[in-house]
Amino acid sequence: MNGIIPLYKERGLTSFDCVAKLRHILHTKKVGHSGTLDPGVDGVLPICIGSATKVVPYLMASGKVYKGQVTLGFATTTEDLEGDEVARQTLLRPFTTTELQAAAAQLTGTIQQTPPMYSAVKVHGRKLYEYARAGETVERPTRTITVTAFTLKDAGTFDANLGTQTIDFEVSCSKGTYVRTLAVDLGRILGVPAVMASLTRLKSGGFTLEQAVTLDQVATAMAADDLGAVLRPIDYALQAYPHVALSEKLWGLVKNGVFLSPAEIDTDPSTVSTVALTYQAETKCLYQWSTEKQQYKPLKMFAVN
Repeated sequence: MNGIIPLYKERGLTSFDCVAKLRHILHTKKVGHSGTLDPGVDGVLPICIGSATKVVPYLMASGKVYKGQVTLGFATTTEDLEGDEVARQTLLRPFTTTELQAAAAQLTGTIQQTPPMYSAVKVHGRKLYEYARAGETVERPTRTITVTAFTLKDAGTFDANLGTQTIDFEVSCSKGTYVRTLAVDLGRILGVPAVMASLTRLKSGGFTLEQAVTLDQVATAMAADDLGAVLRPIDYALQAYPHVALSEKLWGLVKNGVFLSPAEIDTDPSTVSTVALTYQAETKCLYQWSTEKQQYKPLKMFAVN
């Protein structure tokens, strides 16, 4: 049983909850997810089964797309609605669309981001949320992320009684991006406290929300011996790489880790540094160009039979 399930993670479940439930449904231990979603966030969570766990890094490397809401006027410990309120500033007027878009523009492109204290980022061998829960502080490392687009739908909704403003947004970003921190940073640029009010992941690992399936659908497919209805091939995570079909002779060499010349796989190393090699319509491995060896060498093996 090898492949990828584009799971729809419901709110209230942790990513590990989903892995545990799938291990039970599929009767296999070799299950892993590609990118954690917080319990309060729903959306696409690609789950890798069997040898597909080897492609987790490639799924995680692909961009992600989210939609959500940011509320201006107060802040919490966790940067979302799960935490305790730590700051409030009554807005006397709503920010205009122009002001909001100008602030969002500063958070677009390649930027530096400091992960929230309530996160799984490790510092000195401990996760940040462990420091936070213990009431301890620690210097958090900044990281480089890429925000391809940070689109605010409009000026949103202004609540004059509460002095808050809630705006719908959509974000396209690289792995490692904390969207709730983007929401907080949007408020920081505007000079007011802010919090992420809701979040849904629309796309991850090349899978969209429309392609995602629920745990119940996976259980139904398993019971009907029809996992093909929900299980996608390993190759789904490798679509960005050029594919080369191997002859039986070449596959005999490749499965033993033999290096290949550009001529053997009819590939130009000046334009193709990494190639997916297939045999009998199944992607078996990735090979990468070695300048030192002047040959393609094994990068990642997915199957040897």
